[in-house]
This record gives sequence, structure tokens and C-alpha cells, in this order.
Amino acid sequence: MATPTETTTPPVRGYSATKDQLRTRLKRIEGQVRGIDRMVEEDRYCIDVLTQISAVQAALDKVALGLLDGHARTCVHHPDGGYDPARTDELMAAVGRMMRRG
Repeated sequence: MATPTETTTPPVRGYSATKDQLRTRLKRIEGQVRGIDRMVEEDRYCIDVLTQISAVQAALDKVALGLLDGHARTCVHHPDGGYDPARTDELMAAVGRMMRRG
């Protein structure tokens, strides 16, 4: 455990290299969700609201796939060529959760 005088480095994650891009994309999605809320507040046509919800879901799926790709490349695959079945199981469980959505 780090003492108050020690500095700790955050762990390297699969998305560390593209963290700024990821956050920008998530903020854009957040804006889309606020737009959907406004559409509902303004009693917009149902199909238009559903179309925007579909666009948000597609954008989130794209983010999730990027995160899964990064996880597979940095957490599941070991640089030393080793294999960790638990990490693969974890990855496949995450893919399964994404596919069961809805």
C-alpha cells in the first residue's frame, strides 16, 4: 500500500494509449443521450427518438469493441507468449454480456 509520500503509477490498460480519444467519443455519446432527452421533452415523433437511440447503441458498441480489442491485445495476450485461461474466460464472458443485451 502506498504511503502518503509515495507516488503510484496508474496501471496500464488496453485503452491507455487512446484514452483521450475514448473520452472524446464518450462525451459525444453523452451529448447524443442529452439530445434524446430533449427530443422526449419536446414530444418528438417516436421513430425519430428510436432512430437516435439506435445511433447511441451503435456508438457504444463501437467503443465496447475497441475496449475488447485492447483487452485482448494487452491483458489476454502476454508479451512473453504465456497463456492465461482465466483472462480468456473473462474476455469471453464480457463478449457474452454484450451479445445478450436487449
